[in-house]
Amino acid sequence: MRLSSNKYINLLGLILIVVILNILLFIPGWIDLGARTSAFGIAFTITWVLANILALLYASYMTFFKPPAVLPVKNIEKHEDYLQALGYYKGIKVLEEDVSLVISQLERMKKKREAFLNVLNHRFDPEEMSFKKFASVSQEVEKLLYLNVRSILNRLHVFDKAEYGNMLSNKPKGLTPEMMQKKNKVYNDYLTYLKTSLNTNEEILLKLDQLMLEISRLDSFEEGDIEQMPCMKEIDLLIKQTKLYRD
Repeated sequence: MRLSSNKYINLLGLILIVVILNILLFIPGWIDLGARTSAFGIAFTITWVLANILALLYASYMTFFKPPAVLPVKNIEKHEDYLQALGYYKGIKVLEEDVSLVISQLERMKKKREAFLNVLNHRFDPEEMSFKKFASVSQEVEKLLYLNVRSILNRLHVFDKAEYGNMLSNKPKGLTPEMMQKKNKVYNDYLTYLKTSLNTNEEILLKLDQLMLEISRLDSFEEGDIEQMPCMKEIDLLIKQTKLYRD
């Protein structure tokens, strides 16, 4: 389970507050609850300790075990937002493997883009037109993958896991074989679309690798040769095909 750094910070902050409060309440010379022997003092001390335990247990549950909330696709902006949105669907068994692959693709794209820019910085001056053209293409490729993941999330958002589970485990009585076949087709279409999108993402990542390899092999070239590079042509075609498919 992926946990954000904010959740760790919040939990550690709560633990620190509880520790400080207990030091102030039990340290001799201050309130010193431990020295109270009256019925009220003992009852308050026990209640306070139990409240501490419950608060920490609840905070731990919220941090480590509570499923992430569904993040609306329209609110997704950053890389971390995509990971959070996808994390919700990892709990669905039929989708778990594919969703894990989507998350892996996002992480790999982030690393590949950084590596790509590093290659460009070693080969070109940032002010050169060649640098700007290659950087622009890599940005388009990255954008294409994120748009594809966005489409995947839109499909996942309307996937009814309870209905799908019932359909697999118990065939609803009273439904004709034809209706069951139609219902099966709908859910199979969901899964087929997801597989197709995963393959498209892998192709996008592969093209970026190929372009890095081509750039690293080049000794010298003119700016006008960039558009004629085989991989550049393939990437341009992939972008056009994907946009056409999405539209």
